Amino acid sequence: MKPKVLLKTIALLAGSAFLKYYLSKSPLASESKLLAMVSVLAIVVFGGLIIYQIAKYIEDITTVLKVKTGLAGGLLQAVGTAFPDMALGITAAVISISYVGNNELLAVQYAIVAASTTFGSNFYNIAHASWCIYRQNQANRKDRKIKMFPFIGGGIVSPLSEHHIKPKVVEINTAISVLVALTLLTTVVVIGMVFFGSVVPPVGISGDLYQLKWYVGIIMVALVLMVLFIFRKNTGSHQDDDTNDFTKANNLVLWLVLIVSGIIILFTAEAMIEAVIRFSELTHLPTVVSGLIAGLIGCLGEMMVIHNFTVNPKGKIGDAVVGVAMDNIMTLLGASIVAIIGGIFLGGSALLVIFTVILCLNTVLIWQVSKLKDHYIDPTAQE
Repeated sequence: MKPKVLLKTIALLAGSAFLKYYLSKSPLASESKLLAMVSVLAIVVFGGLIIYQIAKYIEDITTVLKVKTGLAGGLLQAVGTAFPDMALGITAAVISISYVGNNELLAVQYAIVAASTTFGSNFYNIAHASWCIYRQNQANRKDRKIKMFPFIGGGIVSPLSEHHIKPKVVEINTAISVLVALTLLTTVVVIGMVFFGSVVPPVGISGDLYQLKWYVGIIMVALVLMVLFIFRKNTGSHQDDDTNDFTKANNLVLWLVLIVSGIIILFTAEAMIEAVIRFSELTHLPTVVSGLIAGLIGCLGEMMVIHNFTVNPKGKIGDAVVGVAMDNIMTLLGASIVAIIGGIFLGGSALLVIFTVILCLNTVLIWQVSKLKDHYIDPTAQE
């Protein structure tokens, strides 16, 4: 590993510690609204940059581990990129538990942040993945290069005829299968919350309130682990990437950076959750909306993976599509863990909107991946 990567990792660790141990304390809690808002902005901006960079490191490391372990690239990718939004949700849940018995209103507010952060991140990356594959399909149909975003840019999407390595048929089939599994798992969560999780809201919370109960969380953990086990095998193509700083690193270094990356994300996550709650207090914004904002920040890593593999294809777009679905399944694992420790709630309207959008976008992505399969397959590949 290059010395500059080591120095940058140390700098990111120091930055995350600064956010957690200083900026999210007295400046954020200041009675001055201006100072508090500046602190919120600083935490969100710098926290987002830190999570984005660490997610990139994790993605590069899992790319190397894919070859060394034989595990599915999409699974390893998801383990890394799903960690930020999982950490945000779990951190909010732990804070929520700390208020139980002392301040029920704050306990529920933090639990709502945990839910909207965890589940909300799912429709962000599914929506972006749907757009990326849609633009790839358009480039294929027109057989020419097009902009990722019309009139704006965001990179150039090349037709598949110009790609050097195409995924095997089994990779696209796996992507569709994992997306179907995601739909089924999401449905189980919705049923569990509606039929078994209705609770009386505390004073200050209006409308219906639902909790994902601990026993439903245990069932979900078992189902998610089963799905991850079924799709654990690496079937993707491989291409050496000279831009990956971890290609020649030994296993000890890879795991050490992963551990430090986890610490950085946890430090940053706690600071960002505090900033989100403080922002809600200052602006009177519904807590669930603030949670969705945090969810967007948490899933930036996965969104950038599918984006980069579309505008800069390196023979790994099959892994990227599987990784998007796996990322959301890993997020459901995080939500289930949150449920087991007792810190996840959603209001009735928020529950309906979030899960309806997730299921809708998931169907759209399945449709686009199915169209992609017509063009983006290697004719010599075997099932």
